[in-house]
Amino acid sequence: MLLKPGVENQEFPFIFEGIDKVLHLSIFMLLGFCFMATFPKIKFIHYIQIMLIYSILTEILQDEMGFGRSLEALDLVADTIGVIIGYFAFMQLKRINF
Repeated sequence: MLLKPGVENQEFPFIFEGIDKVLHLSIFMLLGFCFMATFPKIKFIHYIQIMLIYSILTEILQDEMGFGRSLEALDLVADTIGVIIGYFAFMQLKRINF
């Protein structure tokens, strides 16, 4: 989904300017949560490094593939916030359930 060609579609009422940032945050929050569920003992610093490298690589690929997507710093910010939320959501759920 992150590398899908960019198409502006304004025919749905829930589409608004900046929805791509919300989608980036949501995708990386889910990705981060699933990553932590798979590797629950990973150190936070390693988790952040892996997730940020993945985020940067997807942004570079978006820019290089030429499908109407571009490298945007705000996408990286949204991705970073998403992985941090995913991490803390997993840790909170783990603390409650175990």
